[in-house]
Amino acid sequence: MDTRPLRIGIICYPSVGGSGILASGLGDELAARGHEVHFISYERPFRLKPGNERVYFHPVEISSYELFKYPDYTLPLSVKLAEVAQTFDLDILHAHYAVPHATAAILARSMLPEGKRPAVVTTLHGTDTTLLGRDPGYAPAIGYALEQSDAVTAVSDFLRRETHRIIGVQREIDVIHNFFDPRPAARSREAVRKELGVKPGQKLVLHLSNLRPVKRIDVMLKALAQVPNRERFKVVVLAGGSFTQHQGLVRQLGLQDTIVLRESVSVVEDYLQAADVGVFTSDSESFCLSILEAANFGCPSVSTRVGGIPEVMEHDCSALLVPAGDSAAVAGALDRLLSDDALREAMGAKARQRARDLFSTERIVPEYEALYRRVLAE
Repeated sequence: MDTRPLRIGIICYPSVGGSGILASGLGDELAARGHEVHFISYERPFRLKPGNERVYFHPVEISSYELFKYPDYTLPLSVKLAEVAQTFDLDILHAHYAVPHATAAILARSMLPEGKRPAVVTTLHGTDTTLLGRDPGYAPAIGYALEQSDAVTAVSDFLRRETHRIIGVQREIDVIHNFFDPRPAARSREAVRKELGVKPGQKLVLHLSNLRPVKRIDVMLKALAQVPNRERFKVVVLAGGSFTQHQGLVRQLGLQDTIVLRESVSVVEDYLQAADVGVFTSDSESFCLSILEAANFGCPSVSTRVGGIPEVMEHDCSALLVPAGDSAAVAGALDRLLSDDALREAMGAKARQRARDLFSTERIVPEYEALYRRVLAE
């Protein structure tokens, strides 16, 4: 078996979101294991650790020609991928997200001469299947890129099944779950809670996401307004997108003194270790990395029972899972965890243990290494 260090190109979105966080963590960990990792994107991924000597970043320059009404990213990306692959003799191009990363990787591979073509691995993260996969303007290109990839992975069995059903690809899809490698918190739990205005005896509820419509922030706000004895908790929202559209509902529900907003937070660990309960009300999730992030700090979550979430946490054991769109059920579950310290602490301990047993770096990263070597051996 070939055990030499590999040269791997990773293509991902650099901004806040599960796919970029996973790709950054994977690249850092692969480099720590001796591989050479090249990130190719329009910006340096925000979660990349600084100073890793085996990690390189190659920016994609996007031109704005008057000829084009809209700037094109896919073609400059594919040209940069081909350039980096040939210059650094890459073994693997690992595309996180089908559009445009996998399609660009397939094109880049086609541009290279025989003997210089890296294998293409595509990881599906969710909306590339569940949203764009339903769009006739994207689905054929996504299906083609998946069929032409040397391997395809999905971050949950739910997403694997949905990809077969929605896009209709016939090929095998490997399931490799997400992982989260938490960094040490920079501040103490007490310092963070003081910053957020959490009073002695109050609990801290946490939500973090990119705030896209599928996250159903409206359901979360309506649920928070229904939890009895609101003065016993604060809510911190770590917003990876604009919260402006929700401010009206916050005022309407009288939540101005309950919710604390923090935007563009790149180091989430300070807030994760300060939280008592997580709350997530999405209509659809392929995995929900945020639940795993909270679990790593012993913070149990109330979440909707959708998509791949039941693969991540077990109802009434490591989390409380409720029907989607049911704000009363979310409120009831939150009240239960906020009212019962023993239950909350026991559930948080089980969540942390499940995160470490099933979704740790040590468990998941070797699955990607084995996949790379399997593809290169074929």
